[in-house]
Amino acid sequence: MGLELAELLRAYGADYRKKYTDKLLPSHRQAMWAIESCRTERLGGQVYGCPNCQEFQYSYHSCRNRHCPKCQHEQTQHWLKVQQEILLPVPYFLLTFTLPSDLRDLVRANQKALYALLFQASAEAAQKLALDPRYIGGQIGLVGVLHTWTRNLIFHPHVHYLAPAGGLHSDGQTWLPARPGFFLPVRALSKLFRAAFRRGLQKLKLFDQVPAKIWQQKWVVHCKPVGDGQAALKYLAPYIHRVAISNRRLLAFDNRGSMQNSGHLSVSHFRYRSTQKMQAFGRALLSAFPPACAPPCFCEGALLRLLRCFRSPQTGWLADPPRQAGT
Repeated sequence: MGLELAELLRAYGADYRKKYTDKLLPSHRQAMWAIESCRTERLGGQVYGCPNCQEFQYSYHSCRNRHCPKCQHEQTQHWLKVQQEILLPVPYFLLTFTLPSDLRDLVRANQKALYALLFQASAEAAQKLALDPRYIGGQIGLVGVLHTWTRNLIFHPHVHYLAPAGGLHSDGQTWLPARPGFFLPVRALSKLFRAAFRRGLQKLKLFDQVPAKIWQQKWVVHCKPVGDGQAALKYLAPYIHRVAISNRRLLAFDNRGSMQNSGHLSVSHFRYRSTQKMQAFGRALLSAFPPACAPPCFCEGALLRLLRCFRSPQTGWLADPPRQAGT
């Protein structure tokens, strides 16, 4: 068995929580406790015994916390299957809305409110632009997934949306396809996203804590075609039930002392198809762990009204299914 995140949390989690007791959110504490306890006697379990050879085997319960590296494969596959079943037979695009780096401290201190605002402002911008007849002229469907870290474990909140290339007319029946190879203009999306987020901060009474220069910056929005959406869903699915520091990324740990001298840790990350190694100490690793834990209500965000308008588990298609242009 290779190195596990649970081992590091058991070794240094208690000291870390003691040192940062006033800064850790309850959800962060719960995630750490769950991973430390997963498949141990803390959570109980079953005992299997053989009456002939008198051998016994203990099987402890899993924690089922969404941030536990050992518990989420089944849930991930279930989410992926459900999403694949409601994909429409049209091209798809992947939209990404990223918050500026100067907002990260504010977001870290107000995660629940500002993650919700990130979803609200980005979806509002996309829907508003899609209603413009120059682009689509109808309501679009979005499946949104929150992502809060980068490959090298830097706090970096952004949201991905998988969107079918078209929208639903106001009559609730007519499919309005997007132009081939084009969905929505990202420059206009960026401005609408920034304005919507600004209004949200004003309502939350957080606007005065934001540097003025942020409103003159270009906010990063990406939009790219992703074929039939299958590959994009497989990319997004692991982030629904996964923590940034998974067991497979932990290569080696040389435990040489206390929290102040916590040994040498090798963590792998992948970029541009080459494997690199990031060196960090146990304390630095634990510092990166809590911010990557989303609040309990933000395992995923999904706006599926459009997709379910066309498909129903009971009756199949409620209207003529949308088709790609020329089919």
